[in-house]
Amino acid sequence: MFIFSTKVRRIRVQQKLIAFLFQASLVFFLFPLVGSEQDHKKIRGIHASNKSHNIKHMKMNPKLEFEIKLHGFLLWGSMAFLMPLGILAIRFSNRQRSQRRLRITFYVHAVLQKAAVLIATAGAIMSIKNFNNSFNNNHQRLGLALYGVVWLQVIAGIFRPQRGSRARSMWFFGHWIIGTAMSLLGVINVYLGLQAYQEKTRRSITTWNILFTVQISLIVFFYLVQEKWDYIRNQEVA
Repeated sequence: MFIFSTKVRRIRVQQKLIAFLFQASLVFFLFPLVGSEQDHKKIRGIHASNKSHNIKHMKMNPKLEFEIKLHGFLLWGSMAFLMPLGILAIRFSNRQRSQRRLRITFYVHAVLQKAAVLIATAGAIMSIKNFNNSFNNNHQRLGLALYGVVWLQVIAGIFRPQRGSRARSMWFFGHWIIGTAMSLLGVINVYLGLQAYQEKTRRSITTWNILFTVQISLIVFFYLVQEKWDYIRNQEVA
Protein backbone atom coordinates (compact mmCIF):
# COMPACT_ATOMS: atom_id res chain seq x y z
CA MET A 1 0.00 0.00 0.00
CA PHE A 2 2.85 2.37 0.86
CA ILE A 3 4.63 1.58 -2.42
CA PHE A 4 1.41 2.21 -4.37
CA SER A 5 0.81 5.59 -2.69
CA THR A 6 4.43 6.57 -3.33
CA LYS A 7 4.08 5.75 -7.04
CA VAL A 8 0.83 7.73 -7.25
CA ARG A 9 2.46 10.73 -5.63
CA ARG A 10 5.46 10.48 -7.96
CA ILE A 11 3.16 10.42 -10.99
CA ARG A 12 1.26 13.47 -9.71
CA VAL A 13 4.51 15.38 -9.15
CA GLN A 14 5.66 14.55 -12.67
CA GLN A 15 2.31 15.69 -14.09
CA LYS A 16 2.52 18.99 -12.19
CA LEU A 17 6.07 19.58 -13.39
CA ILE A 18 5.23 18.81 -17.01
CA ALA A 19 2.10 21.02 -16.90
CA PHE A 20 4.00 23.96 -15.41
CA LEU A 21 6.93 23.65 -17.80
CA PHE A 22 4.46 23.54 -20.69
CA GLN A 23 2.82 26.75 -19.46
CA ALA A 24 6.22 28.38 -19.04
CA SER A 25 7.25 27.34 -22.55
CA LEU A 26 4.14 29.03 -23.94
CA VAL A 27 5.46 32.30 -22.58
CA PHE A 28 8.57 31.94 -24.75
CA PHE A 29 6.54 31.44 -27.93
CA LEU A 30 3.42 33.55 -27.35
CA PHE A 31 4.76 36.57 -25.46
CA PRO A 32 5.14 39.50 -27.89
CA LEU A 33 8.80 40.45 -27.99
CA VAL A 34 8.80 44.04 -29.11
CA GLY A 35 11.88 45.69 -30.53
CA SER A 36 15.21 44.18 -31.43
CA GLU A 37 18.85 44.47 -30.48
CA GLN A 38 19.63 45.81 -33.95
CA ASP A 39 17.43 48.83 -33.31
CA HIS A 40 19.21 49.49 -30.05
CA LYS A 41 22.62 49.22 -31.71
CA LYS A 42 21.54 51.84 -34.27
CA ILE A 43 20.37 54.11 -31.48
CA ARG A 44 23.64 53.68 -29.60
CA GLY A 45 25.56 54.39 -32.81
CA ILE A 46 23.68 57.64 -33.32
CA HIS A 47 24.34 58.65 -29.74
CA ALA A 48 28.04 57.84 -30.03
CA SER A 49 28.41 59.96 -33.17
CA ASN A 50 26.75 62.97 -31.60
CA LYS A 51 29.39 65.19 -30.01
CA SER A 52 26.99 67.67 -28.50
CA HIS A 53 27.05 68.33 -24.76
CA ASN A 54 23.25 67.98 -24.76
CA ILE A 55 23.38 64.33 -25.74
CA LYS A 56 22.12 63.21 -22.33
CA HIS A 57 18.97 65.24 -22.83
CA MET A 58 18.10 63.76 -26.22
CA LYS A 59 14.63 62.29 -26.47
CA MET A 60 14.69 58.51 -26.06
CA ASN A 61 13.42 56.31 -28.85
CA PRO A 62 9.68 55.79 -28.06
CA LYS A 63 9.87 52.10 -28.87
CA LEU A 64 12.72 51.50 -26.42
CA GLU A 65 10.99 53.58 -23.75
CA PHE A 66 7.83 51.50 -24.17
CA GLU A 67 9.85 48.29 -23.77
CA ILE A 68 11.44 49.59 -20.56
CA LYS A 69 8.07 50.56 -19.11
CA LEU A 70 6.51 47.21 -20.06
CA HIS A 71 9.43 45.34 -18.50
CA GLY A 72 9.03 47.39 -15.33
CA PHE A 73 5.29 46.76 -15.06
CA LEU A 74 5.77 43.02 -15.63
CA LEU A 75 8.37 42.68 -12.90
CA TRP A 76 6.42 44.94 -10.54
CA GLY A 77 3.32 42.81 -11.04
CA SER A 78 5.29 39.62 -10.46
CA MET A 79 7.79 40.35 -7.70
CA ALA A 80 6.16 43.22 -5.85
CA PHE A 81 2.44 42.48 -6.15
CA LEU A 82 1.46 38.88 -6.90
CA MET A 83 4.17 37.23 -4.78
CA PRO A 84 3.42 39.30 -1.65
CA LEU A 85 -0.30 38.59 -2.15
CA GLY A 86 0.51 34.89 -2.36
CA ILE A 87 2.40 35.13 0.93
CA LEU A 88 -0.59 36.89 2.52
CA ALA A 89 -2.89 34.13 1.29
CA ILE A 90 -0.83 31.28 2.74
CA ARG A 91 -0.32 33.13 6.02
CA PHE A 92 -4.07 33.66 6.24
CA SER A 93 -4.54 29.89 6.00
CA ASN A 94 -2.86 29.45 9.40
CA ARG A 95 -6.01 30.78 11.05
CA GLN A 96 -8.40 28.53 9.16
CA ARG A 97 -10.02 25.52 10.83
CA SER A 98 -12.13 24.34 7.93
CA GLN A 99 -10.41 21.92 5.54
CA ARG A 100 -12.34 23.43 2.64
CA ARG A 101 -11.07 26.92 3.41
CA LEU A 102 -7.56 25.58 3.86
CA ARG A 103 -7.67 24.08 0.37
CA ILE A 104 -9.05 27.30 -1.09
CA THR A 105 -6.33 29.47 0.45
CA PHE A 106 -3.66 26.99 -0.67
CA TYR A 107 -4.94 27.04 -4.26
CA VAL A 108 -5.12 30.85 -4.19
CA HIS A 109 -1.49 30.90 -3.02
CA ALA A 110 -0.44 28.43 -5.74
CA VAL A 111 -2.27 30.29 -8.53
CA LEU A 112 -0.83 33.67 -7.50
CA GLN A 113 2.70 32.26 -7.33
CA LYS A 114 2.35 30.46 -10.64
CA ALA A 115 1.12 33.64 -12.33
CA ALA A 116 4.00 35.58 -10.75
CA VAL A 117 6.58 33.11 -12.09
CA LEU A 118 5.14 33.18 -15.61
CA ILE A 119 5.04 36.99 -15.65
CA ALA A 120 8.61 37.15 -14.29
CA THR A 121 9.67 34.75 -17.05
CA ALA A 122 8.10 37.05 -19.64
CA GLY A 123 9.99 39.99 -18.14
CA ALA A 124 13.22 38.00 -18.23
CA ILE A 125 12.71 37.17 -21.91
CA MET A 126 12.18 40.86 -22.64
CA SER A 127 15.37 41.88 -20.86
CA ILE A 128 17.43 39.16 -22.58
CA LYS A 129 16.11 39.86 -26.09
CA ASN A 130 15.71 43.62 -26.11
CA PHE A 131 18.10 45.23 -23.63
CA ASN A 132 21.84 45.71 -23.36
CA ASN A 133 22.58 43.27 -20.52
CA SER A 134 26.04 44.42 -19.52
CA PHE A 135 25.24 43.79 -15.81
CA ASN A 136 27.08 46.95 -14.85
CA ASN A 137 24.46 48.04 -12.30
CA ASN A 138 22.85 46.54 -9.21
CA HIS A 139 19.40 46.33 -10.81
CA GLN A 140 20.58 43.96 -13.53
CA ARG A 141 22.69 41.84 -11.18
CA LEU A 142 19.95 41.46 -8.60
CA GLY A 143 17.39 40.76 -11.33
CA LEU A 144 19.52 37.92 -12.72
CA ALA A 145 19.82 36.38 -9.25
CA LEU A 146 16.07 36.70 -8.69
CA TYR A 147 15.26 34.89 -11.95
CA GLY A 148 17.29 31.92 -10.76
CA VAL A 149 15.79 31.94 -7.25
CA VAL A 150 12.25 32.12 -8.65
CA TRP A 151 12.68 28.88 -10.54
CA LEU A 152 14.45 27.26 -7.58
CA GLN A 153 11.35 28.04 -5.52
CA VAL A 154 9.12 26.56 -8.21
CA ILE A 155 11.05 23.28 -8.20
CA ALA A 156 11.00 23.19 -4.40
CA GLY A 157 7.24 23.77 -4.40
CA ILE A 158 6.57 20.96 -6.88
CA PHE A 159 8.77 18.43 -5.07
CA ARG A 160 7.61 19.26 -1.55
CA PRO A 161 7.72 16.29 0.88
CA GLN A 162 4.55 14.80 2.30
CA ARG A 163 3.14 16.13 5.56
CA GLY A 164 4.40 14.16 8.53
CA SER A 165 7.67 13.16 6.88
CA ARG A 166 11.03 14.04 8.42
CA ALA A 167 12.02 16.27 5.54
CA ARG A 168 8.81 18.31 5.66
CA SER A 169 9.89 20.68 8.45
CA MET A 170 13.23 21.43 6.79
CA TRP A 171 11.52 21.94 3.45
CA PHE A 172 8.96 24.30 5.00
CA PHE A 173 11.69 26.39 6.66
CA GLY A 174 13.67 26.65 3.42
CA HIS A 175 10.55 27.43 1.36
CA TRP A 176 9.55 30.16 3.80
CA ILE A 177 13.03 31.72 4.00
CA ILE A 178 13.55 31.73 0.22
CA GLY A 179 10.03 33.04 -0.49
CA THR A 180 10.30 35.86 2.03
CA ALA A 181 13.80 36.85 0.90
CA MET A 182 12.69 36.73 -2.75
CA SER A 183 9.79 39.11 -2.10
CA LEU A 184 11.96 41.55 -0.14
CA LEU A 185 14.68 41.54 -2.80
CA GLY A 186 12.02 41.90 -5.49
CA VAL A 187 10.72 45.05 -3.80
CA ILE A 188 14.26 46.43 -3.51
CA ASN A 189 14.87 45.70 -7.19
CA VAL A 190 11.74 47.62 -8.18
CA TYR A 191 13.19 50.70 -6.48
CA LEU A 192 16.53 50.06 -8.20
CA GLY A 193 14.70 49.68 -11.52
CA LEU A 194 12.93 53.01 -11.04
CA GLN A 195 16.28 54.64 -10.35
CA ALA A 196 17.76 53.08 -13.50
CA TYR A 197 14.72 54.29 -15.49
CA GLN A 198 15.27 57.84 -14.22
CA GLU A 199 18.96 57.74 -15.17
CA LYS A 200 18.17 56.48 -18.66
CA THR A 201 15.19 58.69 -19.50
CA ARG A 202 15.80 61.75 -17.29
CA ARG A 203 12.15 61.52 -16.18
CA SER A 204 10.93 62.11 -12.65
CA ILE A 205 10.08 58.98 -10.64
CA THR A 206 8.79 60.75 -7.52
CA THR A 207 5.16 59.82 -8.16
CA TRP A 208 6.01 56.17 -8.86
CA ASN A 209 8.15 55.98 -5.74
CA ILE A 210 5.33 57.38 -3.61
CA LEU A 211 2.68 55.06 -5.10
CA PHE A 212 4.90 52.01 -4.75
CA THR A 213 5.80 52.87 -1.16
CA VAL A 214 2.11 53.26 -0.28
CA GLN A 215 1.33 49.88 -1.88
CA ILE A 216 4.12 48.09 0.00
CA SER A 217 3.13 49.79 3.25
CA LEU A 218 -0.46 48.54 2.85
CA ILE A 219 0.71 44.98 2.19
CA VAL A 220 2.97 45.06 5.26
CA PHE A 221 0.11 46.50 7.33
CA PHE A 222 -2.30 43.72 6.29
CA TYR A 223 0.41 41.13 6.92
CA LEU A 224 0.95 42.36 10.47
CA VAL A 225 -2.78 42.72 11.19
CA GLN A 226 -3.71 39.22 10.01
CA GLU A 227 -0.74 37.81 11.94
CA LYS A 228 -2.02 39.31 15.20
CA TRP A 229 -5.76 39.34 14.44
CA ASP A 230 -6.66 36.55 16.87
CA TYR A 231 -4.58 38.20 19.60
CA ILE A 232 -6.31 41.54 18.96
CA ARG A 233 -9.76 39.96 19.15
CA ASN A 234 -8.89 38.10 22.35
CA GLN A 235 -8.19 41.42 24.07
CA GLU A 236 -11.96 41.97 24.17
CA VAL A 237 -12.40 38.81 26.27
CA ALA A 238 -12.18 39.40 30.02
